Amino acid sequence: MHPGHGKVDEMSAATDDVTTDERVDATAPVDLPVDDVRWLSTDEQASWRSFRDGVIRLFDAIARDLEVDAGLSPHEYEVLVRLSEADGRTLRMSQLADDLAHSRSRLTHTVRRMEERGLVERRACSSDARGVNAFLTEQGWQTLVAAAPGHVRSVRAHLVDVLTPEQLRQLGDAMTAVRDGLAGPCEDVRSSSCDLA
Repeated sequence: MHPGHGKVDEMSAATDDVTTDERVDATAPVDLPVDDVRWLSTDEQASWRSFRDGVIRLFDAIARDLEVDAGLSPHEYEVLVRLSEADGRTLRMSQLADDLAHSRSRLTHTVRRMEERGLVERRACSSDARGVNAFLTEQGWQTLVAAAPGHVRSVRAHLVDVLTPEQLRQLGDAMTAVRDGLAGPCEDVRSSSCDLA
């Protein structure tokens, strides 16, 4: 992508049956390595922009609803969900960060904020004094129970009910492929029962 360079964006300015000179927009830098870039086709560009714009608007709408209805950010809500689904309502911090695709520093900041509200607690791992687990408190559980109905209604209104069942299934398949393609190689870290914060 080349922001600030006129019309040259993710896609080629024309199809493959034209010359290199014709494919480079006149406003692009003369040293643009066109032959080294697989520019998006017109269809690919349209799909990419629809995805990008749709995701931004979708998450903005869901975040706004969640904040108004429950006073939670989407990240805080997902922490509550993942802890509620874990054995003993407890997960090691590193696993929680991996599950949420967050950096550990970002998760630590979120959990600290939630801890101040009494929603979660950080506890030392019983088998390793250096390890830290996140634990869902009763207040956190009750907050999740109160927030879940409104959040589900929001997800349905803005996504699920907008798509056909087949479109929703295809979206899930596509995002699974994207997630798996971006997943890190360190899956063995999940085998530990606790980890450093």
